[in-house]
Amino acid sequence: MLRSFFIYLSKAAWAQNLITNWSFAWRTASRFIAGTKLSEAIQVVKDLNAKGINATLDHLGEHTNTPEEAQQATDDIFATLDALGADATVRGNVSIKLTQIGLGLDENLCAENLERILARAKQNNTFVRVDIEDTPYTDKTINLYYMMCEKGYTNVGMAVQSYLYRAEADTRRLTQDKTTIRLVKGAYKEPPEKAFPRKADVDANYDLLTKILIDASLTFQTTLSSDGRIPPIPAIASHDEKRIEFARQYAEKVGLPKNGLEFQMLYGIRRDLQEKLVKEGYPVRVYVPFGTHWYPYFMRRLAERPANIWFFISNFFKG
Repeated sequence: MLRSFFIYLSKAAWAQNLITNWSFAWRTASRFIAGTKLSEAIQVVKDLNAKGINATLDHLGEHTNTPEEAQQATDDIFATLDALGADATVRGNVSIKLTQIGLGLDENLCAENLERILARAKQNNTFVRVDIEDTPYTDKTINLYYMMCEKGYTNVGMAVQSYLYRAEADTRRLTQDKTTIRLVKGAYKEPPEKAFPRKADVDANYDLLTKILIDASLTFQTTLSSDGRIPPIPAIASHDEKRIEFARQYAEKVGLPKNGLEFQMLYGIRRDLQEKLVKEGYPVRVYVPFGTHWYPYFMRRLAERPANIWFFISNFFKG
């Protein structure tokens, strides 16, 4: 019930207008968001790199309403890619949402912007992860990914959500084509005919998909690139220690080297676990969001973990 309420708030314009005007809201959100400016986010990435952690930069934004907004979002992504290209020592890549660059407006517009982004990423010697959003956009997102592959782009990967019934079929199809995949549980509200309603089923499916990804990485011998920018096929994106332990044990069982997968976590969450995995020799990548459009992302983080909600409330009383 509480999770559904915060997911509702993430899409409610009235709530965004109200909450973003509360000074304590940004104080809480800044735990999970690396600033509003690109320069601030790049510094966060460098600090993570100094700890042996790679990063994925995400200029926050989604569901643009006009072609002009989609173009501005594309330009913002260009700036991030150029910043990475300007400093080859930064171990980072970029993540994008297709609704940010026009998918909800016009698929052709989105395709044009996506191709321009991938071309710019190629110029800057980096990789782009296409986020997966709620199910009205799932097929469109996968179709656009394959369109870019047909155009010859290899510096692009996908994400899969384990709470969807379709996730196993999508994962098997994508891994057959050597797609690098970020595996997540899913942070949107989906109807029971499309997604597992029980956490135990989501977790079981997550472990199944982990096996499929690790097997694919072993088959195709994919490893993390030496510059930390190009990931292997499996990106196990979770803060759930049971899911992480399952991945570790299965990888060891089948003989996958440690750099044949990477663990991914969100900025500001489970820093202790991030550093523990690095010390054990595993590649770790932290998702580093930044920008002024932080509200929907922040609400989804509150929806995911009750501890985040109490952190938010405690800042309310401090404010």
